[in-house]
Amino acid sequence: MTGQLSFDELGTPLRDTTFVVFDLETTGGSAEEDAVTEIGAVKIRGGRVLGEFATLVDPERGIPPQVAQLTGITQLMVTGAPTMRTVLPAFLEFAAGAVLVAHNSGFDVSFMKAACERQGYRWPKPPVVCTVKLARRVLSRDEAPSCRLSALADLFRTATRPTHRALADAKTTVEVLHALLERVGNVGVHSLEELLAYLPEVTPEQRRKRSLAAHLPSKPGVYLFRGPKEEVLYVGTASDLRRRVRQYFTASEGRRRLREMVALAVRVDAVECAHPLEAEVRELRLLRAHRPAYNRRSKNPHHAWWLVLTEEPFPRISLVRTPKDGALGPFRTRQAAEAVADALLDAVPLRSCKIKIPAANQKATPCALAELGRCKAPCAGHQSVEEYAPAVVAVQDLVLGRNADPLRTLVTQLTGLASAERFEEAARRRDRLAGLVRSLDRAQRLAALAALPQLVAARPDREGGWEFSVVRYGRLASAGVARRGTRPMPVVDALVASAETVVPTAGPLRGAPPEETGVVLRWLDQPGTRLVYADQPWSSPAGAAAAWVPWAEQAAGARPIHDHWN
Repeated sequence: MTGQLSFDELGTPLRDTTFVVFDLETTGGSAEEDAVTEIGAVKIRGGRVLGEFATLVDPERGIPPQVAQLTGITQLMVTGAPTMRTVLPAFLEFAAGAVLVAHNSGFDVSFMKAACERQGYRWPKPPVVCTVKLARRVLSRDEAPSCRLSALADLFRTATRPTHRALADAKTTVEVLHALLERVGNVGVHSLEELLAYLPEVTPEQRRKRSLAAHLPSKPGVYLFRGPKEEVLYVGTASDLRRRVRQYFTASEGRRRLREMVALAVRVDAVECAHPLEAEVRELRLLRAHRPAYNRRSKNPHHAWWLVLTEEPFPRISLVRTPKDGALGPFRTRQAAEAVADALLDAVPLRSCKIKIPAANQKATPCALAELGRCKAPCAGHQSVEEYAPAVVAVQDLVLGRNADPLRTLVTQLTGLASAERFEEAARRRDRLAGLVRSLDRAQRLAALAALPQLVAARPDREGGWEFSVVRYGRLASAGVARRGTRPMPVVDALVASAETVVPTAGPLRGAPPEETGVVLRWLDQPGTRLVYADQPWSSPAGAAAAWVPWAEQAAGARPIHDHWN
């Protein structure tokens, strides 16, 4: 017999759950090609209406006649209405923190996701309840041959009728939702978590595996799903271990690959962490140690590409896996590294051939690049080691942030191409330059952090206390918290005393895994982080690429700039 669930295990009672029931009218059925013409939403909790949201939306395109006939929304009605650029943030604020509900939710949610992508907003990934799926789970075919909104409105005799107008259809869906929740309450579904788990995608076997999460604490940390041979199947992080792991046994987990993983799992282990940064770092380390089959990322934290100058009389740029001092990187893919190498060759007259050139008595035949004026042919003795050296120094100084003159050279080239109306070539060069700036900026910021023997930083924990991190040579060496009312400095002293010993090695990151240093840097860059102390000043070089990042964003058409590792 199954024991009675505790209040904690029951999750969020449905009566205390805030739902935002919404409906959209659109110009067509494709979220990629069509646009929203009307949004209607009703916020409810415990059977009470908390608010309504309704507006026409200018789709900024024509409304097909058949759609206008169906919805009654004409082109004249939306002319002068707010566009999605204005409406979207208002709707996201209205729905913040709530469970979204829609009839055939896949359609409505796909349009909202597409709108977020177009307008530069991050989709908040709220829980979603589809009343079509819920109706098919609750009602028999005899009782409800059709689960169309109008058919369910007839079945439940709703006061509001669907009219293909957003607010009216949303109000009808509210009544349908309440009727369906009454049905599921009769079979023991009383919490949001149980409601999500009740949907058809979850098998009875998966529901029974919820007990695998029963022993987990409601604290931040890392969880490991283990298979029948003790192998690690999957590693993840959570701010609340129990709540996150329980989600794998509900319908909210729709990824087939992870449902397969859950079916194989026999145990879930957990590592409690002081705060989210420690959890994220431990996840990276566990991924590297176990290489779990069901994780797709971060299994090879050292598997990166770097750009280095070869050690020969006439150095060239080379792609390597093992960095040395002065290397530029890391790059996740060879293609990204090659694009940055091409940008460097645009700016600095280094040779691109791979032949070995002696310091004297060069007798090779110049290649086509020499004829085009893109190489001074040191292979044929047309350039001495001393004459070639300034280009090498320019690359070294650019990578280390001592001199950004090569970037100015590239901007001059872009101006010349634009003046000559060679716009396609200018666009290619511009994108390469933007990539070079991003790579230099990230490499210099990572290297500056990895150069510090020790740094201690703190962040408020939102409860009046502090989260602390001890960082040594770009790696997290210790982590802890000082709860509200606890004196923070004795905690810091204890963390420093017990911190991991880190022995630096060669290379810009002193041997630290690039992803770990990137995670630590992102945590330190967050607003509110405070530097407790550092063994030596944490600074960027005067000629660092950071000053060029705004130019790169503007030159690239203000497109979001993503680094190579996040």
